Amino acid sequence: MNRRDSASSWWRDLALLALALGVLYGFRLGSYPFSNPDEGRYAEIPREMLATGDWITPRLDGVNYFEKPPLVYWVTAVSEELFGQNEWAVRAVPVLFAMAGVLLTYAAARRLHGRPAGLVAAIVLGTSVLWFVIGHIPLLDMAVSVFMSATLFCFILGMREPPGALRRRLFYGLYASAALATLTKGLMGFLVTGAVMFTWLLVFNQWKRLRPLHLPTGIMLFLAIALPWHLLVSARNPTWFHRYIIYEHYLRFTTATVTGHLEPWWYFLPIVLLGLFPWTGLLWPAGREALRGGWARRQDNADVWFFVVWAGFILLFFSASHSKLAPYILPVFPALAVLLGTGVAKTFDGVDAAKRLRAGWRTFSFLCGLLVVAVGVIMARPDLVKMDPAQALALQPPAFTIGVILMLGGILAPWLARTRGARAALAGMGATMALFYVTLQFAAPDIQKTGTKPLALYVRAHAQPGDQVVHYLDFFHDFTFYAGRTVEVVDGKGELELEEDAAARAGGRFMDVSAFRRLWVQPGRVYAVGRKRDAGPLFADPTFQYHLLAETADHYLFSNQP
Repeated sequence: MNRRDSASSWWRDLALLALALGVLYGFRLGSYPFSNPDEGRYAEIPREMLATGDWITPRLDGVNYFEKPPLVYWVTAVSEELFGQNEWAVRAVPVLFAMAGVLLTYAAARRLHGRPAGLVAAIVLGTSVLWFVIGHIPLLDMAVSVFMSATLFCFILGMREPPGALRRRLFYGLYASAALATLTKGLMGFLVTGAVMFTWLLVFNQWKRLRPLHLPTGIMLFLAIALPWHLLVSARNPTWFHRYIIYEHYLRFTTATVTGHLEPWWYFLPIVLLGLFPWTGLLWPAGREALRGGWARRQDNADVWFFVVWAGFILLFFSASHSKLAPYILPVFPALAVLLGTGVAKTFDGVDAAKRLRAGWRTFSFLCGLLVVAVGVIMARPDLVKMDPAQALALQPPAFTIGVILMLGGILAPWLARTRGARAALAGMGATMALFYVTLQFAAPDIQKTGTKPLALYVRAHAQPGDQVVHYLDFFHDFTFYAGRTVEVVDGKGELELEEDAAARAGGRFMDVSAFRRLWVQPGRVYAVGRKRDAGPLFADPTFQYHLLAETADHYLFSNQP
């Protein structure tokens, strides 16, 4: 293949992958409301940035919010400004990051091991369950995973290049992406990736390949990107350092009682294996192909072993943490996708390719069958997962469709492997997952629990500037986004970091029940939102006079005036 053909295939592959991912990931993206609390929170903080004009100090319900850096908030705020304050504009941000991660993985795998490896790696990552699901939720984990992956891809690609312009650009890409990861989720953005690189260099004795690493200018580039916000926010907020550095980076990792996310050490193992579906069964045989020769040939295959170190170190790091949530492990998936792409591509030219990957096809069929049974059980007994009967009834058509898709896919993939080879089987698995995700997006509005959007829209349409809006015994993150205003809170906190904001505490917006009862009988109009289980005892009190204005399955909107 000449250079022009090679370049054209690069651009063609990238364009086709971007188009396919855009259709798959963007399908019905804005067709259902935000869930609480995460989606509402990561939509509201950017909205408040736009409303206040302050892009340095993140705020949630007008309260300083120092848990994470602001890069994703900034990107989301720009999207809201360009496309409106709606679900599509907010969810488009994680979708774009997810797509960028797939394209980066394709480019790195192709550069390392050829076009077939790149395409398989892209398909694996783009259709893996956890990557797809987190790619639709406005969290920080997708963005930081992409930036950490870019850092590590630039490192291993740069190590393979001789001194010169390309090596310099790759190392500058390393420093820049590490800085962006730091601006996304804090110090782990460079500490974890730095530890991965150091571990690989140490274990595989690759120090001779390290120079030149363009360290002085690289550090200057890193600081130019990552440092300004940290200096500005610390200068404006005296409590920022304790919350951001001590609490979020040290205590959250070392102390279980800080976050309440205490899980066993093996917590992430099933998440990785299930999150990699439908490719879980191919991981072992494909990894064996990618690392042919094993540890005895580790020096010859040091660059492939880098992805084992990448996935293994991050898995061990987060397993050692006292704070564990499923999205934290997302950065291992690009590494696993490259290993799968490399190993599977090596089987394409062999006559026994399908046999060498037989365990993968069988595992896919087994898991498809298991999911079909699980879906059937849930539809027959929705109470097992605390699902409302009306919700289960609405989910029956998409659940039946998903069951048929998985059953047919589980039969088709092994048959294609036997009759048409590994390429056809992989295509069948990819098509099965594409149909599965399309159907899942139709089911998404009924899967999500009802939030407060209808109540917020009522308040937005009827409340006057002088009216007060109160959340009773909780803070509902999605409400402030849909209502377009901050609220007062009665004996509730949620994610509000009131201890970091003396001005918010002193402003009178956060009150106890006694203060709320006094406010309720004042002449002005007060709107209140509460969970039905919390408002029930209040309504049962004959001395509490109220007017019920609207309700959802879980919440009431009521007022002191008709």
